[in-house]
Amino acid sequence: MFNPYKAIAQKAFFALDAEKAHGLSIKFLQTGAACVFKPHPDSRLEQSVAGLSFPNPVGMAAGYDKNADVPLEILKLGFGFTEVGTITPKPQSGNPKPRIFRLPTDEAVINRLGFNNDGHQAALQRLENLRGKGQIIGVNIGANKDSEDRTQDYVSGIDTFYKHASYFTANISSPNTPGLRDLQARESLSELLSRCINKRNELAKIHGKRVPIFLKVAPDLTQEGIDDIAAEVADKNIDGVIISNTTLSRSGLKDMTVAHETGGLSGKPVLTRSNIVLAKFREAIGNDMPIIGVGGISDANSAAEKIRAGADLVQLYTGMIYQGPSIAAKICQGLSRICDQQSLANISDIRGAKTEYYSNLEIPK
Repeated sequence: MFNPYKAIAQKAFFALDAEKAHGLSIKFLQTGAACVFKPHPDSRLEQSVAGLSFPNPVGMAAGYDKNADVPLEILKLGFGFTEVGTITPKPQSGNPKPRIFRLPTDEAVINRLGFNNDGHQAALQRLENLRGKGQIIGVNIGANKDSEDRTQDYVSGIDTFYKHASYFTANISSPNTPGLRDLQARESLSELLSRCINKRNELAKIHGKRVPIFLKVAPDLTQEGIDDIAAEVADKNIDGVIISNTTLSRSGLKDMTVAHETGGLSGKPVLTRSNIVLAKFREAIGNDMPIIGVGGISDANSAAEKIRAGADLVQLYTGMIYQGPSIAAKICQGLSRICDQQSLANISDIRGAKTEYYSNLEIPK
């Protein structure tokens, strides 16, 4: 099918440095241009997850709208929800440039941004100024690179954004902040989740609403690591898990020209790995806990496959770089066709259809 974005706009964007192109795409949305894209409403795509009602299961992952510049504009593209961040308490510039590398042959990206963002207060002001209610805007929180108490940085994020977040994501899975993934170790994770849940429960009494907390984990885990994390999230009654972030693996790449660059790999090559990890988590935590699946989604088929692996909702970012801003609406259209073809009352009817298949596969090296 002819894709005008790929034929024209992508070439122009790809002629630019990756970060400059990203900045231009944010400015493009700030002009109000999102109104030219038509969302695809379908009651069969609506989902109820963690007490929230989603118009469709397709979300924008954290990393695109780092500073909460355009959350409402993103939703106008047809996404059912969006996630701003990762946001740290203090502003930080991130790692030295260049730090984003495209792999067009693989429809993938390697990045080592390092939580570059404007900090809590700048994002808070933007969220306070939003005109619009009822939309689902998650806040992805992280720790500053130089923090003396990284767990407290997450607690501070919950405290700062509680009035404005539809849900929180505690991101302990980025490979680009040294030592951050150490928080996935069971003892550290136990402390992190306990302090975050305690803060949430304290604020829920004050504000009269309970904001869900999700935990975002890496795809570079062993079965033992998966089992440990699953045990902790169950013990602490966390609201859900987001699986997964970028990978340090370079497995499956066709274009090796920038494969040596340090950072996390995202895009199509991550799909199978993330589906395997997701399915193993689904088996470890059971059917009741929500899972948001991320990694490698580029069309309706890959989105549906992640739901079959065990996801309740899905998120993407790299896919939009290669498919363009109409990707969410097109995926929703494709999911509706799957509902038609299989006579589904809701797209969630396919959830878990291939969990056993993926969970029996080995995680790629």
